[in-house]
Amino acid sequence: MMFLGLTSAYIVNQAKLSPIEVPSIFWLSTSVILASSLTIELARRSLRRGVEGAFNQWMMVTMGLGIIFLVAQVIAWRQLVASGFYINTNRHSGYTYLFTALHGLHLIGGLLALAYVIVRGRWHWTAVRKRGSVDATAVYWHFLDGLWIYLFILLFVWR
Repeated sequence: MMFLGLTSAYIVNQAKLSPIEVPSIFWLSTSVILASSLTIELARRSLRRGVEGAFNQWMMVTMGLGIIFLVAQVIAWRQLVASGFYINTNRHSGYTYLFTALHGLHLIGGLLALAYVIVRGRWHWTAVRKRGSVDATAVYWHFLDGLWIYLFILLFVWR
């Protein structure tokens, strides 16, 4: 709901927004987050087949890709600042930083969920409970992926 409300404000203010050059690192981070959706699905499938080793590996890869995504976002912010695009430059810059920061905070929540599933997996818990936790984490992770694609299009492609 928060992102929809902010999108509405963004669209209302669209006439006063200045377009920006998309930092190339955003293309890399987009491919990284798309890859992380694939790896979490591979982890889920490994869990369903009972291949615990592959499940753990794919979960760790997903976590690594999530961290790479966050690092890429910080680099993108640095590139934007270096190009003179500050949070208070214009409304578009403010929305860009706001949307990407909020997405980053949600992604940190996803990383915490991944960490919980990975660490909790070392202790004994029922297969049903583990699968439910992994499924919920994967749904949330896919939501973050879709949200990023939406934000990327909204901020950098759609005019």
